Amino acid sequence: MSITPFQALACPLDGKPLSWSDSVWRCSDGHSFDIAKQGYVNLLPVQQKRSHDPGDNKAMVAARQRFLNAGHYQPIADAVIRAVLNYAEVQTLSSESFSCLDAGCGEGYYLRQLADAAANSPSLSLMGLDISKWAVLAAAKQDNKQAPLSSWVVGSNAHLPVQTETLDCVLCMFGFPVLSEFARVLRTGGVLLQVEAGPNHLRELRKVIYPTLKPERSTETEVLEGFIHHSSERVSYSIALNGSDAIADLLAMTPHLYRASAEGRARAAALEMLSVTVDARIVIYTRI
Repeated sequence: MSITPFQALACPLDGKPLSWSDSVWRCSDGHSFDIAKQGYVNLLPVQQKRSHDPGDNKAMVAARQRFLNAGHYQPIADAVIRAVLNYAEVQTLSSESFSCLDAGCGEGYYLRQLADAAANSPSLSLMGLDISKWAVLAAAKQDNKQAPLSSWVVGSNAHLPVQTETLDCVLCMFGFPVLSEFARVLRTGGVLLQVEAGPNHLRELRKVIYPTLKPERSTETEVLEGFIHHSSERVSYSIALNGSDAIADLLAMTPHLYRASAEGRARAAALEMLSVTVDARIVIYTRI
């Protein structure tokens, strides 16, 4: 088994293939992108930004890192890893390696878990991408600089800096899917694995921070253009958060931090203990 950084990157300015040399990625038109000393490359040009500093800020990334490293979402990671490695074993019967992109990788938790679990599995080629430079920086810092496991890239799901039809798998973990781009970069027969919040996800926390809860969304599987539904799995369990810091970390890593009122956030901050439901749907689609 070997784990290597994904190499089939594309120029974010003209879409042409990038080649790596002397710590720089370059395309044939002369656009160049330096690899930072921490081991990542920024492929998010200013014209693709909606703000000066898009995505999660430094504090949110640190909160997510503490929360995930405490193991609270380990059952979700385990289910995702099983699915990816099952596909990898089948795919590598006909090719040398299995390539996987985590689109919205945050600080790299799920890719690191995948790499750690793949000791006896086929060769994996990994890439983590996030629009937040703070998230990608945190991910790259935790990688092995002498033998990096992944390509770490600052970029946007709306304009993936990836060559067309070069990926076997795309992960979208509680993220913002851009299906047209996912379909473009996946090979025929490749898989899209989405992890979505189920109807009871963090329900107890939401009851604290909101006056009323919105009606739950339909749990019916969507029909996605360019894909067929393969399978779905639900992962649901409870966790006990002890101490205001752990509760604050959970809130900080979710969109609820900004959606809640000041009063709602204050109620959450006053808690010293909270038992909360984790409820996730893992939905797998095949690229047709």
